Amino acid sequence: MVSADHPSSDLRLVARTHRRLEPLHSHVYFAPETDEQLTAIGIRPGRMVYFAGRAAAMGAVGPGVVTATFGNFAPAIVARHLPRAWTLATPEQVLTARSAAARASLTRLLADPPSGDVAELTDLVREACTVLTPEGRPLYAAHADLPEPTDPLLQLWHGVTLLREHRGDGHVLSLVRHGLSGLEALVTHTLTGRGFTAEAARATRGWSEEEWAAALAGLTERGLVADGALTADGVALRTAVEAETDQLSAAPFAHLGTERTERVAELAGSLTGRLLANGAFPAGVLSAG
Repeated sequence: MVSADHPSSDLRLVARTHRRLEPLHSHVYFAPETDEQLTAIGIRPGRMVYFAGRAAAMGAVGPGVVTATFGNFAPAIVARHLPRAWTLATPEQVLTARSAAARASLTRLLADPPSGDVAELTDLVREACTVLTPEGRPLYAAHADLPEPTDPLLQLWHGVTLLREHRGDGHVLSLVRHGLSGLEALVTHTLTGRGFTAEAARATRGWSEEEWAAALAGLTERGLVADGALTADGVALRTAVEAETDQLSAAPFAHLGTERTERVAELAGSLTGRLLANGAFPAGVLSAG
């Protein structure tokens, strides 16, 4: 499907397929089941649940590792919750609770999807993951070291998680290569009109209004932002980052080929549609763009 020079038509399919798969993983960060399961083992509700849940595959890591791998969180907000979380529950306990939350939330939000669709998508995702490699992909590598679940819904969630974290690791690599800090990456992303609103980004990532304003001023000085909007150079930079991210995440779908990748996009789109229709993401978090 994706040739050595990654023609743009193929990369559009790569991007579309990832967009349709990603909510099957990321809904868990907004699901009440996640707070319920992790607070039941001692983790404090809110941000600690997120940091501990996503980082647990790497073991009892400290705030520096999480800040580096997650990419766009304020270091101070990470340090407020780690390593304290590991004094309340072990990474193994967190992983068990997180899996239980993922299964419960998928069961609720998908509302009895056709079992054949889940099984087919799981098989395709599992095959796509066979070509993923760990070099420079710490979050992917940590999750790839976990045993594959036996539950059908969790098998799908695990596979989608591997693809999502592998792509995310590549995205961080691209942002660094293009000279954007984590905060600058977040600011410029909100200005594209896609993904998080600026208000949600500040709130969930722990940045103050002053830090946000300083980053915006710095981007303005660099000619990437003017009058609160991306300039042509800013748009070009974000476009280059996204294109490189697509290139760095294309291998699984090159392995599947165009026909099977399109089938992944179709199946994932159907299941993600169910998630969205059943309120997987709260209003006001994602921008209308």
